[in-house]
Amino acid sequence: MDGAGSLTRSFVRSLRPQADLKAAAIGAVVLLREWVQDKRAEKRAIAKQKIKAKAVVEREPPPRIVALVERYAPRRVGITLTVLLLIGSCGLGIVKGGHLQDFVTAVSDARNAMANSAGFRITSVVINGRKQLSQDEILAIGGVSGRSSLLFLDADDVRDKLKANPWIADATVLKLYPGQLMIEITERKAFALWQEAGRLSVIADDGALLEPYVSRRFLSLPLVVGKGADTQARDFLALLARYPQVNAVTKAAIYVGERRWNLRLKDGLDIRLPEQDVGNALAALSKLDKDDRLFSKDIVAIDMRLPDRLVVQLSDDAAKAREDLFKDKKKKKAGDAA
Repeated sequence: MDGAGSLTRSFVRSLRPQADLKAAAIGAVVLLREWVQDKRAEKRAIAKQKIKAKAVVEREPPPRIVALVERYAPRRVGITLTVLLLIGSCGLGIVKGGHLQDFVTAVSDARNAMANSAGFRITSVVINGRKQLSQDEILAIGGVSGRSSLLFLDADDVRDKLKANPWIADATVLKLYPGQLMIEITERKAFALWQEAGRLSVIADDGALLEPYVSRRFLSLPLVVGKGADTQARDFLALLARYPQVNAVTKAAIYVGERRWNLRLKDGLDIRLPEQDVGNALAALSKLDKDDRLFSKDIVAIDMRLPDRLVVQLSDDAAKAREDLFKDKKKKKAGDAA
C-alpha cells in the first residue's frame, strides 16, 4: 500500500505543472480580450466627444429671444403656431381670391345638411299678410331655400332681410320645431306713380319707392311728377280728393320748384295753383266748372297764382276767333259812325 500510495502522489505531482500552465494561458487570453475591448470602447468614446465638440463649435449661439422662447415656451407650442400659420394662410388665400362667400356658403350648406338629416328640415311654410308679393318671392327675400334647416335658421336675420324690402313695412318670423316656419308680414300699399328725371316708379304713401313701373296693374294710380313730389304727394292728393269736380278730370299733379303744384287735366289743360291757399283755389275751380263749365272751354291754361285774379290763356283757335270777333265789332262801330 505504501508503495502504491507513493506512486499515486508522484503521478499527481507530475501533472500539476501542466494544469497550472494551461490555466495561466487561458487567463492571459481573457485579459488580452478585455484589454482590446476596453481600448475599442475608449476610442469610440473619444470619437463621440470629438463629434459633440465639433457640433458645439459649429453651431452659433441662438439670439436671446429665441433662447428665452426655447427655455420658457410650453411644449408643442411650435406645432400649434405652425397649425395657426397654415390656417391663417388658407384664410388669407380665400379672402384674397374672392372665395369667401363661396366658403361661407359651403360651410352653411354642410351644417344645414347635417341638421336636415337629423330631422330639422323645413317641411311646412305658412305666410300671412301677403298681397303684392308671392310666397316664393318672400322666401327668396328672406334667404330661405330648399337647403335651409330650421335648426340653423336665424329668425332675426330673416326678419331684417324682409324689412329691408320696400314692399314690407314689418315682419314677424317664428320657428315651430321640428319643421314648420311661420312668417307674418305687413305690406305697404301702392299709392301713386312718381315720375322724376324721366323715370317712372311706384311709391307708397310715405314716399317709399316700391319698384320701377313695369306692370299695367298700377295704371289706375294717380300720377305725380317732379322732384320732391314723392314725399309731398300724400297730403296734396288727400286735399285734391275733397274736390271731386277737379279730381275726376286730373291726369297728373306736377310739383314745381319743390314749393307749389300744377294740375294737368286729361284734355291737356294746365292749371297753375298758388303756393298758398291751395284749398281755396281748388274750391274756386270746382265752382267755376260747375257753374260755367270752365274745363270745357277752349282754353289751354288757367293761372291762379295771383291772389286777386284768375288769368285764362285761350287756345290758338279761340284766340284767333276772339281777335276776329273784336275786328268785326270795330268795323260795325266804324260803319255806324259813318
